[in-house]
Amino acid sequence: MVAKALFVRLEAQRGKEDELEELLRGGLEAVRGEPGTVHWFAAKIGESSFAIFDTFNDDAGKMAHLQGQVVAALASKGAELLAAAPKIEHADVLATKG
Repeated sequence: MVAKALFVRLEAQRGKEDELEELLRGGLEAVRGEPGTVHWFAAKIGESSFAIFDTFNDDAGKMAHLQGQVVAALASKGAELLAAAPKIEHADVLATKG
């Protein structure tokens, strides 16, 4: 049962929007290999604003994801691509459809 989630807001540096979008699109394959990640969405929500929303059955899956390849890629490229540190919000899932 999906019980945990992360909502991450990302703001690209001016001129780095396409590179951040490419990094997020490329992250899908890495996340597919994470058994504890139930859902993973990467979205563009403005000219330079992006978001990631992912769900997990438990804290162990969430913590494994936070140590995964997408987070590592954002950590290594963050200073180059992001205008500010990612805003990461931890959430408890109250209801789902799917």
